Amino acid sequence: MHDVLLAEGFAVRDGFLTPAEVQSLIECAQRRRERGEFMAARIGGAEARLLRREDVRGDSTCWLEEPLFDAERRLHDLIEALRRDLNREAFLGLLDLEWHYACYPPGSGYARHVDQLRGRDTRRVSLIVYLNPGWQPDHGGELRVFDETGYRDIEPVAGRLVCFLSQDLEHAVVPTAVERLSITGWLRCRAAATR
Repeated sequence: MHDVLLAEGFAVRDGFLTPAEVQSLIECAQRRRERGEFMAARIGGAEARLLRREDVRGDSTCWLEEPLFDAERRLHDLIEALRRDLNREAFLGLLDLEWHYACYPPGSGYARHVDQLRGRDTRRVSLIVYLNPGWQPDHGGELRVFDETGYRDIEPVAGRLVCFLSQDLEHAVVPTAVERLSITGWLRCRAAATR
């Protein structure tokens, strides 16, 4: 996966999670939702004030920290193995993971953006794991990846992993017609020294 990621700026791996693993994570997300852990997502970062802007992004997020449910721990271990592989094969200097559930209700999306927060340089590789069994083309919610020739849409199929370089790839979430659930994360490096 690392060779495609570095050559094209993004990579897609179908079947990263089994249907049973996807279902277990959906159940974890539901438990967290029932406990009130999902919050309306905001934009901004570093020196910017965090704002709720539904015209920019309409999802709710639940940041993942210890203690994790068993299914979340298993996914964390899979991502940790990917992190080690990327470091070994691509020398990316990835140290840790920042991640959350993202739930988009019908009619919501996320406008074109890059994942590297203004004023920070620690996010190196963005990850999305989709949790949408039975996804159909008319459901929407695709990841739209932009390049110099236009764009490519990547369907949010259950069990699919998408990775891309955080600072380089402009992308968006196309408005969804049905609820869309994923786990989004960033493999991070140490902040560059400032002078």
